[in-house]
Amino acid sequence: MLDKIEGIHHITSMAQDARRTDAFFTNTLGLRRVKKTVNFDAPDIYHLYYANEIGQPGTVMTYFPFPNIIRGKRGAGEVGTTVFSVPAGSLGFWEEHFAHNKLAGVERLERFGENRLSFEGEDGDGFALVETVDDKREPWTTDRIPESAAIRGFHSASLVLHDSSGTRALLELMDYSTLGVEDGIERMVRKGGNGANFIDLVTDPTAPPARQGGGSVHHIAFAVANQTAQLAVREALVQQGFGLTPVIDRDYFLSIYFRAPGGVLFEVATNEPGFANDEELEHLGEALQLPKQHQHLRSYLESHLPQIGSSV
Repeated sequence: MLDKIEGIHHITSMAQDARRTDAFFTNTLGLRRVKKTVNFDAPDIYHLYYANEIGQPGTVMTYFPFPNIIRGKRGAGEVGTTVFSVPAGSLGFWEEHFAHNKLAGVERLERFGENRLSFEGEDGDGFALVETVDDKREPWTTDRIPESAAIRGFHSASLVLHDSSGTRALLELMDYSTLGVEDGIERMVRKGGNGANFIDLVTDPTAPPARQGGGSVHHIAFAVANQTAQLAVREALVQQGFGLTPVIDRDYFLSIYFRAPGGVLFEVATNEPGFANDEELEHLGEALQLPKQHQHLRSYLESHLPQIGSSV
C-alpha cells in the first residue's frame, strides 16, 4: 500500500489562447496566478499555474496554451471533469457570476449527497464546483469573488474509462478506497489526504477514445511530501510492472510519470520546493520565470510570448 500519496497535487490541461485562459482563471474563477513560466519541452509556449495564495498542493491548475491547437475530443482515457471545492451555500453566487460571464454548460445537480454546479471552460473543458463543509484550505480572494464563495482547491477529478478495473486496482495500491457508487460512477477517497481527496471513476464502454487538444487534461498529478517518499512510490510501482520515467526536476516540484490502465497519464509530484522557489510569495506569478536551460532565450521569449500582464 502506497500510503505516501496525499491526494491530487495538480492537474495540467491544454488551451489555445493564453490571454483567454489567464482571464478565465484569474477573473472568472478568482484563482491566483502563482507562476508564469514556459513548457520545458517547448519553451515558446507558456506554462501557467493557478492556485490559492501560496500554490498549495491540491489547489494547482496548470495550462499549456498552444496557439494552433485543435479542440480536443471528449472520450475515454482521460480526465473528463476537474472539480473544485467551494463553501456550502455558495452555488447561488456562482450561478449568477457564471451567467454574467456567459459561461456554457452551466447545470446544477446533486451527486453523492453534494450540491454540484457543472460548467465549461474556454476550450470546452469539463469543470464543476462542489459545495463542501469545513474545507480548511485558505482561498485567494479578489474583488470579484468574496471569501464566502472562493474556491478552496480541488475537490476531485473524474476519469472516463472503458474499463475501470485496472485503474481502481492502481488507486487501491495508492491507498484510495471505494466510498460509494452512484449512477454507475464509483467514488474513491484518499482518507486523511490533503483536501483534494476524491477520484471518480466513470465507466463507459461505448465512449469514443479521447483525442487530446484544447480543453483536454494532459495529466493528473498526485502529491507526495518529498523525494524520499517519491522514490519509495516509484520503486513500488516499478515492482508492480508500471513503466515510469526517471525523476524530472520541474523547478517547483520533482516529477515522475506513468500511464495508468485505461490510458490516463499519471504523475507523482513532490510538495517541495514550492512556488516561492524563485520569487517572493507576495509577487508569485508576476514576472516570467525561466528554467535554467532556457534562460538564454529570455529576450526572445519576452518579445514573442503573448502579454498577459505583470501582476494578477
